[in-house]
Amino acid sequence: MSDESAQTNSDLEATPAENLESSKSHALKAAEELRTAATQKASEIKSVAQEKAAQLKGAAVEKGQQYRDVATERAEHFRGAAEEQLGDVKVRVDEIREEGERYVRQNPAKSVLIALGLGFIIGRIIR
Repeated sequence: MSDESAQTNSDLEATPAENLESSKSHALKAAEELRTAATQKASEIKSVAQEKAAQLKGAAVEKGQQYRDVATERAEHFRGAAEEQLGDVKVRVDEIREEGERYVRQNPAKSVLIALGLGFIIGRIIR
């Protein structure tokens, strides 16, 4: 006689209380197996999520570094351009000042009269 038929015969011969106890035991065992499987699956999911989070963090840090590098490069470029323009402006201001000084030396009377006239006009406007 095979084990299945022996078990079936013993199940038929068992009392209802024994059948209930056996079913309860099987249900508890199945619940424990499900709990174990769920715990393992949750652990796997957690591990995968942590790996993905680490990957995303690494990618974000890398992108942040790239943006910072680009911003630094552009800031240095703008700074260089601004310094160059400032140098050009300083040269032009010096040229204008020199031209003004030369004009005043060549035309002192005319320069004084122009200054007095402008002073008078500005004084009238301000009052």
